[in-house]
Amino acid sequence: MVHDELTFGLWKQEKPLGRVLQPDEAIAREGKYAPADWEKRMAKVRVTTSQSLDAAVEPRTLVVGLTVNGASIAYPFDDLLKQTPIIDDVGRVPILIVLGDDQKSVRAFERLVEGRKLEFFVKPGVSPLRLVDAETGSEWDFTGKAITGTLAGKQLKKISVLNDYWFDWKTYHPDTKIYLLGNR
Repeated sequence: MVHDELTFGLWKQEKPLGRVLQPDEAIAREGKYAPADWEKRMAKVRVTTSQSLDAAVEPRTLVVGLTVNGASIAYPFDDLLKQTPIIDDVGRVPILIVLGDDQKSVRAFERLVEGRKLEFFVKPGVSPLRLVDAETGSEWDFTGKAITGTLAGKQLKKISVLNDYWFDWKTYHPDTKIYLLGNR
């Protein structure tokens, strides 16, 4: 199963008949759910990890992590805000990471179609987001589907992504690399 990182609004737009679990009222009354300010409170707690962290990235930096063919990499979320899409190769697989129109939802894909490695850029001035591949000029939507051009109907293979703090991602993926704009 492939996991995306989507806002509720985008998920609901894509899956209008989707169902969401509600909090259990009995558990809520007992105060067993984390309080609404949990993230704010945890931000004040000192980060400890057995892993050596890259000093160029603060431990609580939000990253988008992914693993392909056993190779893990973390992309600082702020880098995605500055440059989307990000074109990369991970585990010898050409990949594409793209931020949605809402500037919060993230998806990653293999950018190999019919044995051909594609390069993508964002089509300027259009909403919803459209990507264009440089090789055929086909347009792609945020789901990774070609909607116009010679590749219309083709679907990019999704790659699971996880939004996490840098220190946490590094703890569970000790051999991970970190992507920093201008250093690749």
